[in-house]
Amino acid sequence: MKTSSRRDFFKRAALMGASALVAPGLLATEERENTLSSPATKNGPDANRFIIPKDNGLKITGTFLDEISHDIPHQNWGEKEWEQDFRHMKSIGIDTVIMIRSGYRKFMTYPSKYLLGKGCYMPSIDLVDMYLRLAEKYQMKFYFGLYDSGKYWDTGDLSCEVEDNKYVIDEVWNLYGEKYKSFGGWYISGEISRKTKGAIDAFRAMGKQCKDVSGGLPTFISPWIDGKKAVMGTGQLTKEDAVSVQEHEKEWNEIFDGIHEVVDACAFQDGHIDYDELDAFFTVNKKLADKYGMKCWTNAETFDRDMPINFLPIKFDKLRMKLEAATRAGYDKAITFEFSHFMSPQSAYLQAGHLYNRYKEYFNIK
Repeated sequence: MKTSSRRDFFKRAALMGASALVAPGLLATEERENTLSSPATKNGPDANRFIIPKDNGLKITGTFLDEISHDIPHQNWGEKEWEQDFRHMKSIGIDTVIMIRSGYRKFMTYPSKYLLGKGCYMPSIDLVDMYLRLAEKYQMKFYFGLYDSGKYWDTGDLSCEVEDNKYVIDEVWNLYGEKYKSFGGWYISGEISRKTKGAIDAFRAMGKQCKDVSGGLPTFISPWIDGKKAVMGTGQLTKEDAVSVQEHEKEWNEIFDGIHEVVDACAFQDGHIDYDELDAFFTVNKKLADKYGMKCWTNAETFDRDMPINFLPIKFDKLRMKLEAATRAGYDKAITFEFSHFMSPQSAYLQAGHLYNRYKEYFNIK
């Protein structure tokens, strides 16, 4: 049968309600030809594959830089690889990079005289200087993450991090603050959740010092919600004693009340609650941030907490659902933990580059 005759037959069959009689193989061929030739797919066969509305979530415009890692492997990049990653970040609209911590226990990102005197190890290169230079080159703002001695993780008391950071904050500002225009703010790196001992006083002390020394540059925190997936490496994927929305609102109302004068934004980690809980918790987060004049960001985690393997790049639809919930809640900004491992085309994880491609397709980024 000639192609034109076959098409005429299919059209007549459809009009007569006889589509069920058409051979499945022929119908699939016809549909594929029509799809590939339709105006909506003129940019290629992938352009029309989403069956949900595209560009419907909050774009990721910031990322952590996790070079002093707590629980994910190093990629051992030098400046060449880091600059390539900054190019990838820039291409999808990232304008903010946040060094997640300037040191962890004895490892450091810069040659701190103070921390060397405390027994920390000399780094091979000055990562802070490198990040600031690259941020300046690619017109990004760099947020400096404070030092993490590890004592908080050992004791559960955040107040023990204040003393070391008294020296680190001053030292870093004197070394880099006035040298680089890209130095855009501070990340108070203590990751807390509900009822963390010493959290309010510690955040207030460190936030105030950051703002005082830098002439009021913005500060932010990125705590976690004590949801069903906040299992703290127990080997389980979920737990029973998850916080309710009402408890979350009550407890964080108290924390925000104590820190809002020196903490400008809060980016809750979004991976500890289930996907059908996003709207309820996000609504409360935005309500509290608005009440205290704080910016409401989301830390859209790009690693998957639903798998027994820690940590692999997240399934695209899970990330999409979280970003769409952030849009519905009216969030101000989306950052991620973190681009270089879980979303970069040059990540050690092959899946990360695929996530990058799906993200670009969804947001119509060329």
